[in-house]
Amino acid sequence: MTTTTLTPLATGRSSGGMSMTMLRIEALRQLRNPYTLAFTLAMPVVMYLLFGAGPAYGALSAGNGNVAFYVMISMAAYGTAVAMSSLTSLAAAEAQQGWGRQLAMTPLSTAGYALTKLLTAVAFAAFALAVVYIAGALTGAEADSVWRWVAAAGIILGVGLMFGLYGLGVGLVFNSDSAAALASISLVFFAFFGNVFMPLDGVMLDIARFTPLYGFVALSRWPLTEGTLTTGQTDPLWMLLLNVVAWLAVFMVLVYVGARRSRARR
Repeated sequence: MTTTTLTPLATGRSSGGMSMTMLRIEALRQLRNPYTLAFTLAMPVVMYLLFGAGPAYGALSAGNGNVAFYVMISMAAYGTAVAMSSLTSLAAAEAQQGWGRQLAMTPLSTAGYALTKLLTAVAFAAFALAVVYIAGALTGAEADSVWRWVAAAGIILGVGLMFGLYGLGVGLVFNSDSAAALASISLVFFAFFGNVFMPLDGVMLDIARFTPLYGFVALSRWPLTEGTLTTGQTDPLWMLLLNVVAWLAVFMVLVYVGARRSRARR
């Protein structure tokens, strides 16, 4: 009688412990997830087409490009934040529901599992950004230099990693299959009140500056606007960086609290 020592998850495992098979399965699973498709792919593109691609206003000047480019960056940043948060919250919920014990029966290490999940989230965030960028390129989004496209994408993917911590914290605190949906829906709320979906002014703009998406999206727009808002006001770079650092600290605390609650439940 012969026995097998490898499970499907271990197939294609690299020397670093990551499973390429699991990475492929995770990517395909997310493409079949209705929440993922709706909030990370469909919604950003639809919002861009509604508010950025109109011929009457999309071609209007905005900073170092046009309005279409401005809205495209906003929606790409939003889609990236949702992708990072929803996928990491799902990973945290899986870990709390006993998936770790199943992994212990395979050659895939905990570090390999975490790396696979992180790469899945980053890859899907890049995919969400690319979808919005393609929509923008096809509908007249313009900037005066190519580097502004590249710089905005780099800021979105780099700073957007902080929302992976947010999703992880939500998944650990709520320990539920609905954690991914909760993370995504909460970011919709933050986007409406964070000067992402629509230009705000007055008291609403003052409040928006303290929300988690404000600094991230404003930094993403920086290559285009250099801090200038549609209202004519200017956000200094230090203020946007302070917003990002402050919320990064909050998300780290959320993960810490979630981890402690998770251990207490055990």
